[in-house]
Order: sequence, then C-alpha cells, then structure tokens
Amino acid sequence: MKTIELDSLTFSAMLRQGAVSLSKDKKVINDLNVFPIPDGDTGDNMLMTLKAGCNAVKDNLGTLAELASAASSGMLLGARGNSGVILSRIFAGLAKGLQDVIVADTNTFAKAMDSAVAEAYKAVPVPVEGTIITVLREGAAGADASQDLNHYFETLLEAMQVSLDHTPELLQVLKDAGVVDSGGAGLLSIFRGMNDALNGKISEEDIEPTTATPVPTVELNKFDENSKLEFGYCTEFLLRLMRSKVDLDSFDENVIFDYLNKVGESVVAFREGSIVKVHVHTFTPGEILNYCQQFGEFLTLKIENMTLQHHQTVNQDNASFKLPPKPYGVVTVASGEGLINAFRELGADEVIEGGQTMNPSTQDFLDAFAKINAQHILVFPNNKNIKMAADQAAEMYDKADVHVMPSTTIGEGYYGIGYIDRDNPNAEEVIANVTELMQSVVTGMVSTAIRDAEGDQVTVHTGDYVGYSGKQLLSDSPNREEAAKALVERLGATSRDVMLVFSGKDVPQDEAESLIADLQSQYKNLEIMLNYGAQPVYDYIFVLC
Repeated sequence: MKTIELDSLTFSAMLRQGAVSLSKDKKVINDLNVFPIPDGDTGDNMLMTLKAGCNAVKDNLGTLAELASAASSGMLLGARGNSGVILSRIFAGLAKGLQDVIVADTNTFAKAMDSAVAEAYKAVPVPVEGTIITVLREGAAGADASQDLNHYFETLLEAMQVSLDHTPELLQVLKDAGVVDSGGAGLLSIFRGMNDALNGKISEEDIEPTTATPVPTVELNKFDENSKLEFGYCTEFLLRLMRSKVDLDSFDENVIFDYLNKVGESVVAFREGSIVKVHVHTFTPGEILNYCQQFGEFLTLKIENMTLQHHQTVNQDNASFKLPPKPYGVVTVASGEGLINAFRELGADEVIEGGQTMNPSTQDFLDAFAKINAQHILVFPNNKNIKMAADQAAEMYDKADVHVMPSTTIGEGYYGIGYIDRDNPNAEEVIANVTELMQSVVTGMVSTAIRDAEGDQVTVHTGDYVGYSGKQLLSDSPNREEAAKALVERLGATSRDVMLVFSGKDVPQDEAESLIADLQSQYKNLEIMLNYGAQPVYDYIFVLC
C-alpha cells in the first residue's frame, strides 16, 4: 500500500508506534552508555519525552500542522536529559516545517525533515558528530523523496542505519567501548516504529512504562469544613485554541496572558502553535477557566488546593508568592532522602528529585521556578545530562532572572549553594564567586561496574566496585571499602582540608562508619563529615574542598 499523503490521523499513529518501538528497545539503548556504571538512561529520557508528545495529541486530531505543533509542545515540556531535549527540538523543527500544512506529500515531509535537522543543530551549542544529530542529518540527506512516503521512509531508515553504524568512527569513546551512539540508536528505533505505522503495522500493546511518579496522597482531614482557603489553587492547563472561536492567524495570546497577570499570581504561560500552556495561582480557578474557554477547549486540566498542600508538608514554599520577592532563590537536583534533606538544610528552595538515571523534565524545572518568589533564581543541575533541560526552562521562564550554574556534580552544587552571598545585591558578582568556588571542588563516586572497561589508571571488571571522578576511572576492587579508599587517595585527599561523604541507600551504616574511621586515621589533617545520603546508583559520593 503506497502512501501519497500524510494526514494527522496517520502521523498520530506513527508517533505512538514510534514510542512502542522505543519502549521495546529502551533497555538496549540504556545499555549503550560508554561508561562502566549503570548511568545509561538515554532510552528512558527519549521515551518519556516522546510519550509526553503522544499524550499531548491523544484524541485531539486537527490538521497535520496542528497535531505536529501539539506533539512538539508536549515534548518540549516533557523533555528530559540531553537526548530528550534534542529529540524535542527535532520534532519542533518538524512542526515548523509542517506549519500550515493540512496533509503532506513526500517532498513536503522531506523539507520538514530538513527543518528538523536545522533545529536539532541549533539546540546544541557545540555540535558533536557521531551522535543523534549526525544520524538525523545523514538519514535525511540520504532519503529519496522522488517517490511515495513509504519509499522515502525505507531509504531514510537505510541511511540512518548506515550513519549509526559509522558513529564509532567519528567518536573515539564509542570505538573504544565497542558501541554505537545511544541517542542515534533511539532515534532509529523511533523512526522504525513510525515506518511500521505508515505501512499499517500498528500494535495495540501498551507502551512499556518508565519509572512512574507516585500519585500524591491527599490527607482530607488537613482541610475540613472549618478551614479557611489561605493560599488559593494551583491551576494548570493546556488550552487548544479553536478555529471556531478565534482566528488562529491573527489571535494575540497576550489577551490571555494580560488577563492572567491581572487576576492571578505566579503566572507561567506561553503559546506553541495552537496550544497555550498555563500555570497560575488563583482563588477563583472557575473564573479563569470560563474566561479562557471563550478562546478554545482544554486538553489537560489540574487544580490543586494549595492550603491543603501547605498543611500536608513542612516545606511551605507554596505560600511564598504572597511574600515580597527575595533577592535569590535556589533550585537544585538530587536523589536520595538524605541528600535531598541536606540540600534543603543548606538553603535550596526547591530540590527536584532526579539525577543520573532519572533526569528531570523541562516542566519539572518550570514548576519549581513557579514556587519561588525571587528576583534571581540560581539553578544547580549537578549533572551534565540535566543542564539542557534546565537551560530550556530558563529561556521559557520570565517571572525572574534564571541563571543555570555550571554544576556538573553533587559536590559542586553542594558547595556552590553553601557559598551564595544572599546579602550581596550584585547578582553577577555572586554568580562569578560561586562559579569560581565550584571549580576548586573535586567529586568522586563509587558504583558497581556493569561491564569490563579499560581506563588510563585502572582496569575495571564487571561486578566490581569502581571509583571515578568525571569520566576518569581511578579505582577498581571486588571490595567496596577498598575501592573507596583507593579513590580517596587518588582524589588527592592529602592536599585537601574538608571531605564530605554521602553514603548510598545500599550501604549499611556500620560499614560507612568503619570506612570513615579508617580514612580519618589515615588523613589526620582532613576534616571528614559523613552524611547518610541514601542516594541510588552511587554507593559513596566523596566531595573534597
């Protein structure tokens, strides 16, 4: 069956089938990470991003342009990690190329793919070849648009496969590990699924779930018949502007934004194509919904009683919008109850739960920003793979000056937050001082190796405990304590004054205390402080300053 034109119904099915395909390949893609610890989450990040796009268009079919734009908006908000952010930009470029298109023929779709390539390269400040963007670019360049869409996709997949197989020749780190690029593999999996749907091979099976966010428990007795609504409602929705209600080409979304700013607080709102995303704090959500519905219809809707939320938690950040803005607010990312509490005690306003194997989305950052009433918000991602989502959220948020700090490790983030001079009105000076301090911090981790590997200083064996800093392998041992001690030595503990130690969730307390006692005996001039971080993945995190 030849497909001459692509409509919104078929494209919606293609997106979902792409997610089905990716869900099947997710673990293989995760395992393509080139580092010998379980930090591979490319498949998870891409799947959660794509699922956000699928959810944004579920049962809401307009023209092809409208659907592509809605999917792009969903992925924008759901983007996680570098791979997820780049994937969201790929589909944003595709949506731009399909703007005003009701149905697309082969040439139109091919031009939209060229737009996707351009948008993907724009998303990466320093494009690195041998990655997902290479597979996209070479795939689009090698596809034949002279015939029907089925032939186009066949040749697109062939060119993508050739490009993916070639990635180790472009990136030495892939060649050394004997793997292809994980992001490129994920993209190929998505387009294979899309091709299946294009050819009528549509699976009814559920998309394999990723790590789920638990549904919060509502304690109804915290807001009874005698309570007073102190803080209003946190109201969030996606509004599809409808042609039957407005002229999409001339409609000015500022009509909605200006109204929200007059009647609400903590407004975060923007438009992507025909969809308007709104977050607002208000005492009268019904009035806002009635006002906005005159322009369109709701795709999603969430209203939460912030007074109830306030009473359910010790952290009262939801009430902060009623206070005068403070000079500096802080958002950081961490995983593990002890580590999260340590950041909060240090002065972080919002700690987004996440890390190496569960990257926060752009929406997670926007939600955190909206809870802080500050002139400047300093964001500490604490992981290179999280920075792109933080940067994207910072560009979208306009209620404060958001500064994404260059923290790539837990240690840099911890010390950086601790040394913020909140009384200094000069934000540039504060940021410069914190950035300089973070450069002096050394962070090392101990985790379990999931594959053999060769480093400059050590040979790693599967199942051993490996100590490393950044991507540099520094120790390996079947014994966790021995790997930790060797790591601390190679981190230069003798030349440092202070060392923080965060023990992981799988480390017994007595073992951690025994390790600290041995290290303190060896490094008598080093002040060592043990914290029970309870973080996953990393048995120990050592922070030296």
